Amino acid sequence: MVSFSEVLCLVLVALLWGGTNPFLKRGTEGIEEVKKGNAVLQFLGELKFLFLNIKCLVPFVLNQSGSLVYYLTLATTDLSLAVPVANSLTFLFTLLTGKLLGEDIGGKRAVAGMCLTMLGVTLCVASSIAEDDDTA
Repeated sequence: MVSFSEVLCLVLVALLWGGTNPFLKRGTEGIEEVKKGNAVLQFLGELKFLFLNIKCLVPFVLNQSGSLVYYLTLATTDLSLAVPVANSLTFLFTLLTGKLLGEDIGGKRAVAGMCLTMLGVTLCVASSIAEDDDTA
């Protein structure tokens, strides 16, 4: 049976993944200005830029903590529920966070997509709960 804590963990995963995406995008601004002599030095220079840039490092760590929660949640959650819920809500949280940061999210069509996403997630969770009730 799908528990409330499993659904809550999947929402937390989506929040950590989706909520950090716009911040990661902002944190990496300026990496194209790193210029080094060869490919190895270029790679090391970009790596240094990313790991010494607090605006990139903090969202990266939060994003990776979402991956850890996801991994731990997969041990007890049905994959047919975990994957669509986490991934679709990640998209939703990315759009909402981007909007809060002043990014253009696409207008009415994006809002309609968010509503359809929420409907789909609700149907996935409800279906999973109904299947568990039938087998009990």
